[in-house]
Amino acid sequence: MKTSVLIPTAGDIATVREHAALADELGYDSINCSHIAARDSFTTLAGLAHLAPSVTLATAVAPIYHRSAASMAQTAATVDDLSGGRFRLGLGTGHRVTMGGWHGQDIGNPISEMREYVALVRALLAGAEPPAGLRWNSSFGFNGFKPRADIPVYLAGLSPAMLRLAGEIAEGVVLWACPASYVREVVTREIAVGRARVGRDLDGFDICAAVPSAALTDPAVARHGIRTELHRYFSLPFYRAMFAEAGYEADIAAYDAAADVTAQRTAISDAFIDDLCAIGTPQEVAAGVARYRAAGATNPMITNVPGTDLRLALRAAVAG
Repeated sequence: MKTSVLIPTAGDIATVREHAALADELGYDSINCSHIAARDSFTTLAGLAHLAPSVTLATAVAPIYHRSAASMAQTAATVDDLSGGRFRLGLGTGHRVTMGGWHGQDIGNPISEMREYVALVRALLAGAEPPAGLRWNSSFGFNGFKPRADIPVYLAGLSPAMLRLAGEIAEGVVLWACPASYVREVVTREIAVGRARVGRDLDGFDICAAVPSAALTDPAVARHGIRTELHRYFSLPFYRAMFAEAGYEADIAAYDAAADVTAQRTAISDAFIDDLCAIGTPQEVAAGVARYRAAGATNPMITNVPGTDLRLALRAAVAG
C-alpha cells in the first residue's frame, strides 16, 4: 500500500530536510511540495533529492498559469533528471484571486485550458510536434538534452468535470481538503467516467488524497490548527462548491453568517473535521488513513496540521 506526504515549504529549511529524510526512511511512496507563497516547489524538491534517494518527488500542485508550458516542461525535466527519473508533475489551475493577484494571469475555462496545457507539455517532453491551442502555444524544443518523455502527470481535482478530465488524460489525481465521504461518493465515480472515455478502468490510476494528520494526546490543539488553515478555503469558489457537494452546506452558511475570523473558524463543524482528518492517538491516525483507503484513495497523502509535529503523524500513519 502506498502512502505519501506533503512537506510544507514554509518554515525552517532544516525542518523541511528532516521531514524529507524521515519520509524516505519510513518508506513513503512520494514527497510532495505545494506551490504556495513560500519556497518554490520545484527548487525545494531538487534540493531534497539527495536527502531522500528512494521516494518519488512531486509537485502537489503547481498552477499552470504561473509558468508557460515550455517553462513547465523544462523545469519538470530538469528536476526529473537531477533526481534520477523520480519526478512526478502535479498540475492544477489555482484560483482566480491568486493567479490574478500574484501572477497577473486570468483563468478562462479551466477544463479546456488544462487539457490544452497538458497536451502541450507532454508533446514538448516527447519532442513531438507541439499542438496548436487557443490559450497555449509554443515553438520550444529541447536542445542537447533529452528529457524523460513519460514523466507522470497528476491533476488537482475538485469539481466533477476536472475529476473526469484527470481520469481521461492523467496518471493520477491530487485531492486537497476533500473529505473521505467526497472521495467515496464523488471522486471515484467521476474519475471512472473519465477513464471510460479512453477505454480504461480505475486499475492503475492513482488517487492521492490529502489527509490532514496529527498524532497527539490533545485533539483540541489539532482542531484549532486545522480550523485556522481551513477557514480561508471556505471563501474560495472552487472549494465552496466541493464542500457543498460533500454535504456541508450548513458549514458554508454558518461561515457566511460569521461576524469575524474567529466565528468563521468556529463555523467549521467537528463533523467536517472528523470526515477530513486523521487526528488523535497513533492508532486513531492509522484508522483515519485506512478510512481514506476504504473510500477509494489509493495513495493517502499525509499533511501537517498547524501547531502539531508532522514527524509524529508520519510515524503513526505507517505504523504496523
